[in-house]
Amino acid sequence: MAREVKFSLVYRDMWQSAGKYVPRVDQLTKVAPAIIQMNCFDRVETNGGAFEQVNLLYGENPNRAVREWTAPFHAAGIQTHMLERGLNGLRMNPVPADVRELMFKVKKAQGTDISRSFCGLNDVRNLKLSVEYAKKAGMISQAALSITHSPVHTVAYYMAIVDKLVEYGCDEICLKDMAGIGRPNVLAELVREIKKKHPAIAIQYHGHSGPGFSVASMLEVARAGADYLDVAVEPLSWGKVHPDVITIQQMLKSDGFLVKDINMDAYMDVRKLTQEFIDDFLGYWIDPNNAQMSSLLVGCGLPGGMMGSMMADLKGFQNAINAGQRARGKAELSLDSLMVMLFREVEYVWPRLGYPPLVTPFSQYVKNTALMNLMATLQGKERWSTIDKDTWNMILGKMGQLPGPLAPEIIQLAKEKGLEFYEGHPQDAFPNELPKFEQMMREEGWDEGEDREELFELAMHERQYRDYRSGLAKERFQAELEEKKAKAGAPIIIQRPVVEMPKVDVEALTAAHPGALPVQAVAKGQLVWQIDVDDASTAPAVGTAFKAGDAIAYIQTYYGLEPVVAATDCRLLAVCAAQGAKLEKNEIFALVK
Repeated sequence: MAREVKFSLVYRDMWQSAGKYVPRVDQLTKVAPAIIQMNCFDRVETNGGAFEQVNLLYGENPNRAVREWTAPFHAAGIQTHMLERGLNGLRMNPVPADVRELMFKVKKAQGTDISRSFCGLNDVRNLKLSVEYAKKAGMISQAALSITHSPVHTVAYYMAIVDKLVEYGCDEICLKDMAGIGRPNVLAELVREIKKKHPAIAIQYHGHSGPGFSVASMLEVARAGADYLDVAVEPLSWGKVHPDVITIQQMLKSDGFLVKDINMDAYMDVRKLTQEFIDDFLGYWIDPNNAQMSSLLVGCGLPGGMMGSMMADLKGFQNAINAGQRARGKAELSLDSLMVMLFREVEYVWPRLGYPPLVTPFSQYVKNTALMNLMATLQGKERWSTIDKDTWNMILGKMGQLPGPLAPEIIQLAKEKGLEFYEGHPQDAFPNELPKFEQMMREEGWDEGEDREELFELAMHERQYRDYRSGLAKERFQAELEEKKAKAGAPIIIQRPVVEMPKVDVEALTAAHPGALPVQAVAKGQLVWQIDVDDASTAPAVGTAFKAGDAIAYIQTYYGLEPVVAATDCRLLAVCAAQGAKLEKNEIFALVK
């Protein structure tokens, strides 16, 4: 008898991999009936970290969104699953244990059946509590392996992790191939080994299309015994996203598997509604490059969803790099040339930083370090001159154990800076905090909400939740949307005062100060030299000294203030923008040395 392979629609991740935002709850509930009517999905991925934060950035309540989005699938007998980041919960930085435990209780009460839990370092210590809390809350615990390809990440390496996760009590294993660079034959071998040793464990495969292995990988893991495959639908499938369900269903059917038929009328409705949401407003944040696959991703291993932000970073650095090139009498570099150079630098940096799987947030750390190295080497300087605080925390073991050894040069650099390696359990560094947030709720006069879900949101995303409650988040999102529309030719109403940039020749200033380092906006927003000072002439005096780690300035973004931190001890050489100036991400607003 033919073996059945089931499909899970990653509708939430489709949007996150293609752009910045996901549909609003009214749009999600509009498309849900058509997804159900396709009759081919046993599961739908409904929520996760980015989903929660996007709703807060909209100025909307993520708890309402999860409840209303999961409800129609429950009624139809389709399981829902979420994605959580182990130690980091639903955010980019570590979460206290009591807040993590509350998360599973809340999400189960809101209608989420399965918790897909991953650690970007594959540190089982970070996943143990996720498994225990999910089971305690009555959820299905699906523990994920962050898949990558390196000399360290062998089948034996992953099987040692699987054995521990099964020991902890997980119900399922997910192969989370976030960059799509897992080799099909190796993935198949891993699935066979899991099924051989733990036959009762269900296996789900999640792979992005970016470098082009995804279809072969899905066929091989299915042949090896995988039970579920994550798929997408047009017009967001393929590219840096996921394979389309039609192709995968037809491929498996031809190979002799039992798969559900697709109601094509309903498929076209989902396709039409998805395009409608893109045309409504979501398309403003979808980078066209994310619709394309790239074999260059095979070498560097970067996840496809990062390509949009990475290209924006390169565009921001291009002018500064070429100003230096001209000053040294060298040819300017195109964006494509810089991209290839950055990919090569990632390949250089990654093994020396211990082969962390390139998934959130560690993909960002490796990419940022490679970008700083590229800047330094093009200026004739040494590598590793700029490593940010979060990357150092990864290097020092504060977020978990790196899969591979650090290069001697990195260990020596840490010693020179007087930094100590962390030997303890990652969770121990973050004590319980729920009582503090309960007190905050009382002081604000806020109700903890059904199943304490409002308390959970404050504790998990304090800054974004406060902006949501105040109405500031909605105002910022509307202003951002109006700016996007204006660039596309639609009318715009300016809702906040903007100080025009002074006419400063940044390239000339850079050339006039050999060896100077550019100070760049870490995000799009308004420049704040000093907090709570409105005078446009409040930039620090030239010559002002900053120590490594000091905030040189801040960027007021749509979600809050982001500090621009000095990477090393330095002095201010030149000021290129006034207080309140509107900056693009990576735009140079000062020089230091």
